[in-house]
Amino acid sequence: MTDETVVLSPSAVGPERPAAEGGGRSGRGGRAQVWRSRRYRWDLRFSPYAFVAPFFLFFAAFGLFPLLYTGWAALHQVELTDPDSMTWVGLRNFTRLWDDEFFWNALRNTVTIGLLSTVPQLAIALGLAHLLNYRLRGSAFFRVAVLTPYATSVAAATLVFVLLFGRDYGMVNWALSAVGFEAVDWQNGTFASQFAVSTIVIWRWTGYNALIYLAAMQAVPGELYESAALDGASRFQQFLHVTVPSLRPTIFFTCVVSTIGATQLFGEPLLFNGGAAATGGSDHQFQTLGLYLYEQGWVNLHLGRASAIAWAMFLILLLIAGAARLLRGRKDSR
Repeated sequence: MTDETVVLSPSAVGPERPAAEGGGRSGRGGRAQVWRSRRYRWDLRFSPYAFVAPFFLFFAAFGLFPLLYTGWAALHQVELTDPDSMTWVGLRNFTRLWDDEFFWNALRNTVTIGLLSTVPQLAIALGLAHLLNYRLRGSAFFRVAVLTPYATSVAAATLVFVLLFGRDYGMVNWALSAVGFEAVDWQNGTFASQFAVSTIVIWRWTGYNALIYLAAMQAVPGELYESAALDGASRFQQFLHVTVPSLRPTIFFTCVVSTIGATQLFGEPLLFNGGAAATGGSDHQFQTLGLYLYEQGWVNLHLGRASAIAWAMFLILLLIAGAARLLRGRKDSR
């Protein structure tokens, strides 16, 4: 047997390709695939942070920085006319509040107006939501109608209520005189002025809370109402024993939010006072903490004292939130 060597021509084998060329293409394709995989992992990991980054930027600029700067200014004696000139006084601005009768007067007025506005507001909102929860003709119209006061400017609403509560030509006094009562000086009386300011808050925020309650009512299972109806419960009993217990978390939420809003009340009493600036009446009878802060900082130009009042309000809100959380925790444990 003889060995034969077979030699093939290049045309029979086909065009010769350099090994380096094929390996280079394979390398570039592999690197591109690795890059796409890495970019996909980066997209999954960092895209959510990119979407929420604008919120944190705005919060840092308009929320966190003012809070920290106000806390720093509260430890100094600084005037609004020269905010760059600060004199360290420590906690003196806070200790002065303890002996400041105007601060305690503003705190009492804030609590009184808060109670006069929050309790009726939430009660009326719960009743309106219960009525809107039934199938009514034009229900969409009524739902928009109850939200209209919330969309109304606080300035426009307050000016209208100032005319309504006018001493000489107000419609409220006209209605009282029609049924035999004497006219009331709504702006100069202590309780009368606080009641008048509370009605503005009630009018503006009742519809907003009613829609919150309505959304919560629509999430209550219908089987609960059917079972109550089979047991002979009337509509009022169903509302009392089915609707209200199901809405406890929502009611708790609206109570906390309304309390926080009442603590920060500013626009309504300021405009109700007319042209008397931030005094809250001739005898400070409806001056709230927000008005007192404004008076100290932008009328008396004491920026350090105003900052201390702002931080005192912040601490009060923290106490309210802590007490609400503790109360909620006890109810859940029961």
